[in-house]
Amino acid sequence: MTTNASATRLVSPVGHLIIGAGIIGLTTAIELLRHGVPAQDIALVDAHPISGASRVAGGMLAPVAEVQYGQEMLYPLMVRSAELWPQVVDWIRERTTLPTGYRSESTLVVAADRADATHVSELHAHQTHHGMDVRRITTRQARTLEPGLSPQLAGAVEIPGDHQVNPRLFCVASLQVLQQAGVRLIKQRATALTFDSARCTAVRLATNDVVEVSGSVYVCNGLGAQHIAGVPVLPLRPVWGDLVRLAVPNDQPAPVDRVIRGFVEDRPIYVIPRTDHTIAVGATSREDQRTRAGVDGVYTLLRDAIRIVPGLEECEFIEALAGARPATPDDLPLLGKIGSNVVISTGYFRHGVLLSALAGQANVALGLTQDTSQFGRNDATDKVGIDISACALERYL
Repeated sequence: MTTNASATRLVSPVGHLIIGAGIIGLTTAIELLRHGVPAQDIALVDAHPISGASRVAGGMLAPVAEVQYGQEMLYPLMVRSAELWPQVVDWIRERTTLPTGYRSESTLVVAADRADATHVSELHAHQTHHGMDVRRITTRQARTLEPGLSPQLAGAVEIPGDHQVNPRLFCVASLQVLQQAGVRLIKQRATALTFDSARCTAVRLATNDVVEVSGSVYVCNGLGAQHIAGVPVLPLRPVWGDLVRLAVPNDQPAPVDRVIRGFVEDRPIYVIPRTDHTIAVGATSREDQRTRAGVDGVYTLLRDAIRIVPGLEECEFIEALAGARPATPDDLPLLGKIGSNVVISTGYFRHGVLLSALAGQANVALGLTQDTSQFGRNDATDKVGIDISACALERYL
């Protein structure tokens, strides 16, 4: 690699460089440490850590409730990643007193009216057909579990294995653990990959500084992957989601104590009570040009959530947010390698938090092997414990 000394400064070289300090990049760094890579050989590059989709995400670890018709190839990946999540949380908890926001209460899915009850019933049949643990309960049983639910509900199911994590808290705790271990955080934006033959030897930053890399590069910055020279054109598009954050008044109990998902006139809604006495209400899905929360989305979310959980009217409004999820044409992630040492890991759409435990392990399995053939992906499959071929980057390259 040749550099212009008057325009370029060489940053201390690194073994493994992760582009993106959202939840996918952070779990990748965690897995590198868990695989025995010295912390001093790892660097995260992100001008604004924990500022993208991870900051706005609901954080539901819900492989059952999140299923959608036509996305059957995602189901086993979601289930496997949910199985991996507790060990990631435990690893972080052993190293910091900061909260992660992880909660293991079951999830309830409820219906606002008879038509919505039909939807819940049909979805229950679909989930059961795919071997998922979903339990039909009466609305009375649902209200026994959560007295704050509306007495007007028309149907309910309980999903014992669907849990949640607070993405903001988890990411802050993870970043603290990583930095205290010695992982470097470079608060710059990556702009280009430099290759020598098929191998990436350096990453250029927006400041024109260059970081030389001796190991692998992991491109985990969501939609930002499209703006790095040297990364092939990826079929990513932003799908925006509005999310509302509420606070429970200090002298009151939370209106519900577990995740409540619902259908209101066929519109999906979720209410997520956090460990920090806040509540997240989401989420819309739109593909337009608005980069801030839409009035229509916020109005609909609050109206529908209050219909399901009336006590939300007593909460305090904190903020309304909008986040852009990186989506692909088939809603499956893009996971694979370019060259011999660049792992592309993006396109997680609505499941970035849920799939991050699996993504971290798959990224590291790919990054620690020089094999770019099908055998390299087979090795990653073996390490993760689930076939990841449906996410193959090659399907679009």
